Amino acid sequence: MSKILLIEDDISFCKLLEKFLVKKAYEVTIAFSATEAKIAIKNESFDLILTDLRLPDSDGIGLMSEFKISHPHIPVILMTGYSDVNTAVKAIKNGAADYISKPFNPDEVLLVITNALKNSEAEEEIPVKEKKSNKKPVATENEFVKGISVASKKLLDHIHLVSPTDMSVLIIGESGTGKEIIAKSIHQQSTRKNNNFIAVDCGAIPKELAASEFFGHLKGSFTGAISDKMGYFEAANGGTIFLDEIGNLSYENQIQLLRALQERKIKPVGSNKEINVDIRIITATNEDLREAVKNGDFREDLYHRINEFSILSPSLKDRDEDLMVFADYFLEKANQQLNKEIIGFSPEVVTIFQNYNWPGNLRELQNCVKRSTLLTQGNYIESDVLPAEFFQIQKQQNNNGSFSLSENEKEAIIHALSKAKNNKSEAAKLLKITRKTLYNKLKQYNID
Repeated sequence: MSKILLIEDDISFCKLLEKFLVKKAYEVTIAFSATEAKIAIKNESFDLILTDLRLPDSDGIGLMSEFKISHPHIPVILMTGYSDVNTAVKAIKNGAADYISKPFNPDEVLLVITNALKNSEAEEEIPVKEKKSNKKPVATENEFVKGISVASKKLLDHIHLVSPTDMSVLIIGESGTGKEIIAKSIHQQSTRKNNNFIAVDCGAIPKELAASEFFGHLKGSFTGAISDKMGYFEAANGGTIFLDEIGNLSYENQIQLLRALQERKIKPVGSNKEINVDIRIITATNEDLREAVKNGDFREDLYHRINEFSILSPSLKDRDEDLMVFADYFLEKANQQLNKEIIGFSPEVVTIFQNYNWPGNLRELQNCVKRSTLLTQGNYIESDVLPAEFFQIQKQQNNNGSFSLSENEKEAIIHALSKAKNNKSEAAKLLKITRKTLYNKLKQYNID
């Protein structure tokens, strides 16, 4: 049983993560500060250290550097809510085994821990003379992938136009279309690129804590404020703050945000002192904010303040030509993360991908490719490792004992062609229609 030292000052989050890791058969010791962690590592031996980047009495990178000197064999993974590529690079350079941004899903942290422990064991087995630094570069988590579709080219043009300016940008698009990656790309091409990029999920912040999260607080300013806290705005000073799903902010929080953007000054909760901030604001939403303004749910003055320039983040169904570009990129990334060498996708899978609706957009595609990469044993991803939702027609076939065109007609035709190995006469028999009808359907649905 591997033993993990978990260092996190957010008590409730720490307890939840501890409970999850224990369920996954890890032994966990928790520390709420750097001081407690240093005591723990003196008294116990650990297989891995999982530490928050920002602690009340230290900084995660500094603490990690200390541990790497005293315990060089223990892999260290850094957690942070401040999703900044520069910090990630600095952490890796200083010896971190990996880096994970909050909020993360349980499977993601489990994968990172498993890989870190596996790599640590492999290094211990290699004699010192044989160790080489030929590690494959890991794909950047938030890398902007250039598509080839008309929608993607328009998106890229807009990013290039607005990036060098200091205009406030509103990114509009469905969930999972990569709005944060667009925001980060704007930041990286701006004059602020050497300063922080702070990403904030407005939907995850309770309205009672929004002021503290945005502007910080002083120790003792309210129940639970056990230490001074820097807010997102101060952390982003000189750089860019990205407010995702801004439409989820309460009316009161909108007023607080508007004042900060107008005055470019913030006041931490419990403080009488104002702090000047120089930030660029980028926001994102999957809602119609103009409709929200009409309904009185979103302040019109705030809407105009954040919408000096708007960018549409296209959905996957609006950029068909980009589908396999993104699929190949996600496959490369999954290969690196999972230590696999999958070459590509079978023709059947490509056809299934091209005819699927992708309601979850790029996020769904990435998850699908990663899962399929994990399950694939051969050189190519085949249809048998795809998630169940791709084969709803098969359930219908099992229930009815035959193919049906009454529902999911296009999927039924594709599935029949696949079963008949593209023999149209055989496919027509399976579908219980004439060959002529099948040809008309192929033309209707633009199926090759």
